[in-house]
Amino acid sequence: MPFYTKRIVNQTSNKNQRIAKNTILLYFRMLFLMVVSLFTSRVILNTLGVEDFGIYNVVGGIVAMFTIVSGSLTSAISRFITFELGKGDIDKLRTIFSTSVNIQLGLSFIIVLIGEIGGIWFLNSQMNIPPERMEAANYILQCSLGIFVLNLLSVPYNSAIIAHEKMGAYAYISILDISLKLAVAYAIMLSPYDRLSSYGVLLLLEALIIRFIYGIYSKRNFEECSYHLVRDKAVLKEMVSFAGWNFLGVTAGTLNTQGVNILMNLYFGVAVNAARGIAVQASAAITQFVQSFTTAVNPQITKSYAAGDMAYMHSLVCRSSKFSAFLFLLMAIPLTIETPKIFELWLKNPPEYAVLFFRLSLLGILMDNVLANSLMTAIFASGDIKKYQVYVTLWGGLVFPITWVAYKLGATPESTYIIYFFIYCIVLYVRLRVVQQKINLPMIQYLKIVLARFIPVAILSILISLVVPFIMPPSILRILVTTLISCIAIGLVVYLIGLTTEERRMVIEKVRKIVIDKR
Repeated sequence: MPFYTKRIVNQTSNKNQRIAKNTILLYFRMLFLMVVSLFTSRVILNTLGVEDFGIYNVVGGIVAMFTIVSGSLTSAISRFITFELGKGDIDKLRTIFSTSVNIQLGLSFIIVLIGEIGGIWFLNSQMNIPPERMEAANYILQCSLGIFVLNLLSVPYNSAIIAHEKMGAYAYISILDISLKLAVAYAIMLSPYDRLSSYGVLLLLEALIIRFIYGIYSKRNFEECSYHLVRDKAVLKEMVSFAGWNFLGVTAGTLNTQGVNILMNLYFGVAVNAARGIAVQASAAITQFVQSFTTAVNPQITKSYAAGDMAYMHSLVCRSSKFSAFLFLLMAIPLTIETPKIFELWLKNPPEYAVLFFRLSLLGILMDNVLANSLMTAIFASGDIKKYQVYVTLWGGLVFPITWVAYKLGATPESTYIIYFFIYCIVLYVRLRVVQQKINLPMIQYLKIVLARFIPVAILSILISLVVPFIMPPSILRILVTTLISCIAIGLVVYLIGLTTEERRMVIEKVRKIVIDKR
């Protein structure tokens, strides 16, 4: 083998090993977060009650609407830090980091100003909240604004950790974060004051602690994370321009989530908001399961583009989407089949619509997150996102107005999930067209590698897994059996249909190596 070719192979192998190592760390993080967050949700729901839990979700949704602005800049910061790290320009990296902090400080001031004026007005005059809980709702609004600002200021530091692929630190800080949230959940049970208000204050304190930890770690380990006053108009213009176009996509996403949450409150009340909050918590576990893999892969996609290695980038985009979809099935199939019993065990008395909302939400997650994550990363790596954001916003932004019209015409609460799924089927096609144009990844290549293998794997796995409910009554034992059978079925079908000949050979070699090492 020529030296140059051997070096390329070794470099690719090292990249794959890094991805594998980071994926393992992130899955350790994910498993802990999933268990603790689900248990925390149960404690909070039982402690606050359905009404206060619904109030917390809908009031927090008002503040979350500001992600229309912040989310666009957050994506810009993550992209630019990772891109410059891939190029190896440390001076430019320092400038981008300090510029990012300046942007977030300015944005924080604007959001607090808008929240204190517009947010308070909207909460007290437009929201469907019981009068006796309005004072507590205002406490939650103030605390949510504080938490939002602290999270904003943490973004440059978080982005640096992920860009450097320090997933161990990211995992451990996340574990501390969720552990403190669990402690807060138990603390409010002992609070002599209003529990909903106490919950907001304690979460604000928790966010402040995590903000300082992210900052201290980043400053000690990354030389670019030492803030200095900088006024680089060229960098600022480049980042704001990127964020400006990303603003469109974030607007659509925020309206489709938090906007719809507010619509549900206006038409159906806080009990439906509570059900939606539970569905979001449960579906987030599946999203985190998949994102533990994509978070490890995404920096390599951006760095490959920065280095001009397009062949490796195309391979990563397709394989990341395919394996993300397979991982999604591992969680989605058994949880969907056994949702009623799982929710009963988890929450004792789950809110009405919670089971239905959760099941339907998985369709949207598949289209808008699982299959699209690597495509979005590839587009963002290019830096040219104007066309992408215009098209995605035009189509994705239809969910909110169509849902509004549907509710006005008397549609049921769950109709928004059906609308979301069909709209984002179209959006996936739009994303593929844009990716084909911007990074020269043929749509047919993606369809052959990803969808052509995922669809038959999904159908066969579901059919096999559905056998269990027909022969066993609902129980904890059935949940375990369904999960076992589902995982075995998915594993076998993925191996036989989902993997290429080369991928199957790699699996066999890995298994042989493990067996030999044990001997």
